[in-house]
Amino acid sequence: MTPDTLRDAAPRSLCTDCGVSRMADPGACGAACQFIAPDYPRLERQVHGRDAAHSGDEAFFGVTQAMYRAAMVHPRDGAQWTGITTSLAADLLRRGIVDAVLACVPDAEDRWAPVPAILTEPDDLIRARGMRMGYAPLLAALEPAIAAGHRRIAVVGIPCQVYALRAIEARLGLERLYVIGTPCSDNTTTANFHDFLGRLTDRPDEVTYLEFRADFHVELRFRDHSRRLIPFLKLPISDLPDDFFPLTCRTCVDYTNRLADITVGYMAGEGEQWLIVRNARGAEMLAGLGDAVQLAAPGSRGKRRSSVAGFIANTRLAAGGLPLRRMPDWLRPVMGWLMPRIGPKGLEFARARLEMKAAESILHLRRAAPAKMKNMIPGHVWRIAAPYDLTPQAGEQKDDGTP
Repeated sequence: MTPDTLRDAAPRSLCTDCGVSRMADPGACGAACQFIAPDYPRLERQVHGRDAAHSGDEAFFGVTQAMYRAAMVHPRDGAQWTGITTSLAADLLRRGIVDAVLACVPDAEDRWAPVPAILTEPDDLIRARGMRMGYAPLLAALEPAIAAGHRRIAVVGIPCQVYALRAIEARLGLERLYVIGTPCSDNTTTANFHDFLGRLTDRPDEVTYLEFRADFHVELRFRDHSRRLIPFLKLPISDLPDDFFPLTCRTCVDYTNRLADITVGYMAGEGEQWLIVRNARGAEMLAGLGDAVQLAAPGSRGKRRSSVAGFIANTRLAAGGLPLRRMPDWLRPVMGWLMPRIGPKGLEFARARLEMKAAESILHLRRAAPAKMKNMIPGHVWRIAAPYDLTPQAGEQKDDGTP
C-alpha cells in the first residue's frame, strides 16, 4: 500500500489524519474522532467489558488486567527498544491468528516519515521497527485490507488512531481484531521533526535513532554507531515555533492508549519496556511470546508533585501567550545531573507524565478552543488534574455534569 492509493483527506479541524476521513464514508469522523466528543467509558465497556476505576493506577493508565516491566530476551535488530511491539504482531501472523497486520513503515524517500502498510508475512514486521514522526492515515488501510479478503486483522496504532478504530469497529465485519497500542503524547509533521533534529546535532542526516528516555535524557544514535545523550533540560523546546506541536497533540486526552488490547510503551519501564495488558486478547498476545520475553513487576520511586507543578506553571505561561521561563544556563547541567537521581521513576514517572498531559490539555483548550472543552475533555482527565486545582469552570462540562 502506498500513499497514492489513498483518497485525499476530507478537511477537518483538530485532525491528526487517522485515516477515517480518507475512507468511503468520511462522515464517520463525526462519531469516530477523539477530538470531537470522546466517550471512553462506553468504549472501554465495549472493548474491555468494564470502564476504568476512578482511583488507583487505573485512574491514570486505564483498564488494567496486568502490568509489567518487560524486554525481549534477545533484542531485535533495529528495534526502538527490544522489539516487543513488532514481535507481538509477527507472532499473530506466524500462528495464523490473523492474516494481516496494519502498521506504519518508513517512506521510501524519508526514513522518518510514516506510511501505512498491510503486512501479511511475519518477516514483514521488520519494516515496521523503529520510531517515525508525522501523520499517517493508518485506518485508511482497513478498506483495502478487507477488500483483499482479510477478516482477521491486527492493528498497531497510536491513541487517536485506536480510538477511531474502536468507534467504527462494529461496522467493519471483521472475524477478529487485535489491537497493539503504543503511547503517544506529542507528534508533529515530519518536516518539523527534521528541523528539530537539526537543532540537536550538526549531523542530522546521520541520525538513525531518537528516543525520549525515562532517565530524563534524549538518546541519539548515528550511522557510525556512536551515541549521544542530551538531558531534557538542554533540549531547545522553548526555541521551537509556537505551532511546532499542533493543538491536537497539546490537547491529547489518551497518552496510554486506553482502548488497545495491550499497550507497549516505555514510561514506567526504567530502561526497559512497559506493558499494560488490558483484556483477554492482550493476555493472549503476550502469552504467545512465551519465554522469549522476560517480565517483572514495574517499580515506583521518587516524588512527582514538584516536577508536575513546575510544568503546569510553565504551561500556564505558554497557554497565555507569555514567554516561557528559561532556566539559567549555569543551572541546567546541575539540574540535568540531579533529575535522573532524585526525580520520579517507574510508575511515579508515568503518573507524572499523565498529570502533565492532563494539565496541558486543559490549559491549551481554555486558551484556544474553550467552547470545545465540555465535549473534548473526558472525566478521567479532570480527575487526573484535580490535585493541581485544575477543575471544570462554568461551561467546561456537559450540563448534566457527566464526566
